[in-house]
Amino acid sequence: MESYEEMPKSDTIKLRNKHIGKSCQLFYRTDPLKIVRGQGQYMYDEQGTRYLDCINNVAHAVDVNSELWIVPSVSLAAYRTDPLAPEVIVQRSSLVPVGHCHPKVVEAGARQLATLSTNNRFLHDELVRCAQTLAHKMPGNLSVCYFVNSGSEANDLALRLARQYTGRHEVITLDHAYHGHVSAVMDISPYKFNQPGGDPKPDFVHVAPCPDVYRGMYRDCDYPEGTDLGELYAQEVQHILDRSPTGVAAFIAESLQSCGGQIIPPPDYFQRVYNAVRKAGGVTIADEVQVGFGRIGTHYWAFEPHGVIPDIVTVAKPMGNGHPVGAVITTPEIAESFATTGVCYFNTYGGNPVSCAIANAVMRVIDEEGLQENALRVGRYLLEKTRALKHEYEIVGDVRGTGLFVGIELVVDRARRLPATRAAKAVVERMKTVHRTLVSSDGPDENVVKLKPPMVFTFANADEFLYAFRECLTFLEQQQQASNTAAPGLLDTVVVPVRVTHPLATGGLLQPSPITCRKHDTSPLIKSS
Repeated sequence: MESYEEMPKSDTIKLRNKHIGKSCQLFYRTDPLKIVRGQGQYMYDEQGTRYLDCINNVAHAVDVNSELWIVPSVSLAAYRTDPLAPEVIVQRSSLVPVGHCHPKVVEAGARQLATLSTNNRFLHDELVRCAQTLAHKMPGNLSVCYFVNSGSEANDLALRLARQYTGRHEVITLDHAYHGHVSAVMDISPYKFNQPGGDPKPDFVHVAPCPDVYRGMYRDCDYPEGTDLGELYAQEVQHILDRSPTGVAAFIAESLQSCGGQIIPPPDYFQRVYNAVRKAGGVTIADEVQVGFGRIGTHYWAFEPHGVIPDIVTVAKPMGNGHPVGAVITTPEIAESFATTGVCYFNTYGGNPVSCAIANAVMRVIDEEGLQENALRVGRYLLEKTRALKHEYEIVGDVRGTGLFVGIELVVDRARRLPATRAAKAVVERMKTVHRTLVSSDGPDENVVKLKPPMVFTFANADEFLYAFRECLTFLEQQQQASNTAAPGLLDTVVVPVRVTHPLATGGLLQPSPITCRKHDTSPLIKSS
C-alpha cells in the first residue's frame, strides 16, 4: 500500500508531546495509533495496517472507487471451528455504499473550495439548499436553521434560543450527559463536571437521573415485570420542575444517551418529560449530534421513535462526514423571539459554502445509497448476534441498541450488576492490538463497549467484530481461571498478547503489552463460574 507517512511515528509523538496540550484526548495513549488514511469502514496506520473502525460515528460516507471488497468466505460459526478460514474476493455489493472519504463528498467539497469559500453574510445557494433539506427531514414546525461548526456550538446556541424565548435561565440535563466542550455546555454536562478536577455544577443547572433501566436509579430487576419505569424516571424531572423557584428555560437531552453508556430510555419517557416541561413553560432540546442522520435505522432522527417533536434540535458530527459543520433547527416562533433581541447572529465559518456543499452531499449519499436502510438491516443482525453472547459469557450483562448504535455492558456480577471496568479496558486494547478492530468503552464506569461504526458497516464487518469480541471474552475467561489461585493484586495488570492468527488478523507474534488498569478497581476481570 502507498505510504502516507510524512515523518516517523516517533517524531510525531515527540512533536505532539512538545506542542499539543496534554489534556487533549488521544486514543490508546500508551501506544497510540498513527492513522494516515481512511477508506470506507477502515482506517490505516503508517505501516499500511488496516483497522476496522467500529467507533467513528463522524464518518457516515466511504470511498467506493475500488470495485472489489474482501469478505470472509465462511460464516461466523465456521470461524469458531476453522481458525484458518480463507477470504474470498467478491464484487462490491450495491448495499455497501458509504464511511471515510466518499468520492461524492470529497468532490463536492473540493469543487466548492475551488469556487467560493467566503462566509454566509452573502447570498449563496448551498446554504439555503442545506437549510431546506434539513427542514424537509424534520417533523412538525421545525423549519428555521442556524449553522455552526460543531455540536458544542450548536448546543450553546440552542441554550441561547431557549433562554431568549422563555425569559428564563435554568436548565434540566440528565446525569452522565455530554453536550460539548465550550463553557456554556460544559455547565450542563455531568459527564465532564463530575470528573475529578471538574468545575462545580452551577446552581442554575438541575440534573435528573439518566433513564437507565439496567444500572440506573430505577432498575428493571427491582420491580415487577410491566412496571412503568418511564413514568418513574419522568417523575424525577417533574420534581425538579416543581421545586424550581424561577421556572426552567429548557430540558436538554440526547435522544439516545451516548457517552452515558449507549442508553435506550424506557417507553414514553420523553413524551411524559416533554409534556411536563412545556406545561411548566419551558422548551425541549433534542441533541442529535451523535445519533442523528439515519444511524438508528428505523428513523432519520433518534427522537422520532419516542413519539415526540422537540422545540429545538441540534445536529453536527456525521453531517459533515469529518468536516466541521453543524446546525440548530427550531420553530419560526422561537426564531422570531431570537430576532427581537436586535443582536445579529453571526458565525464566521458557520454556514460557509464549502461546509454546506459537503453537508448537502452527505445527505444526498445517505438517501441515494440507502445508508439508513443498511443501518437497520446490519444493526438488527449485529444486535441479535451480540445479545446471544449473554448465553455464553457471564461477563456480558446487557446488550442494548438500535441500528448501528449498540452498547455492550460488561459486569463482574450479573446479580448485583457491578461494572467490569478493567475487563472493558482490556477488551478495547486487545481488540486493537490482536484483532485490528477499533472500539471504545464509555459510561459512568467505563464498562460499556460501544459500537457506532460508519453506516457503510456490512454483515461481514459485523461477523468480523463478533469473532474478535468473542475471542477477547474467551481470553478473559482463561485469564480469570489462571488467576483463581494467584496472589491478590495480580490482576492489577493484564498481560495481553499482541497478535493471534485467525481469518481476520494475521501476522507475526509480537511482544506482550501490559495494560495497567485503575488501581481502585480490585474486582476480578470477570466473575468466576
